[in-house]
Amino acid sequence: MMMSNIGSMIAASADLGLVYAERLLTDVTPEMFARFAVVGGQAIQSNHPAFIYGHLSLYASRVIEQVGGDATAFQPSQALTDAFSKDAQCVDDPDGTIYPPMDEVVQFCMAGYRAASEALKAADDQCFQAENPNEAMRAKFPTNGAMLGFYVGGHFMMHMGQLSAWRRAAGLGPA
Repeated sequence: MMMSNIGSMIAASADLGLVYAERLLTDVTPEMFARFAVVGGQAIQSNHPAFIYGHLSLYASRVIEQVGGDATAFQPSQALTDAFSKDAQCVDDPDGTIYPPMDEVVQFCMAGYRAASEALKAADDQCFQAENPNEAMRAKFPTNGAMLGFYVGGHFMMHMGQLSAWRRAAGLGPA
């Protein structure tokens, strides 16, 4: 099989995002993972790491499926989907009872995106040129390649930017 040129280009963004996602976890503890940052006694109602990694974890299987791969191992449970969907609200979890543990969420997210990157690299270029199967997003991303590029590039890094800001508000500084 010939290596996918388009898939490799898209995967380059996914791979860079994974490196950044790992670095942004520096000094984040399980106790703070699902907590809002507090500045001057005021909780900042912004996505915390649990929500960011959990939300992103929902998209890796879509990428794998859209290039014809087997995403069985990366399908989120209904509980994860409910907690982290685009319509879910991020809430402060001081008792650690709302969201799954840090290691579980991070591992699922990172493994999924590593698999998505490999699936992108292995996919035939023609699949990226096909019409985006997501009708709701087709006007913004007309091709499968445009949608997948957004999922592993813009969407992923937008949420990493939220984490970068959370880190600063939580007193961790840049990573």
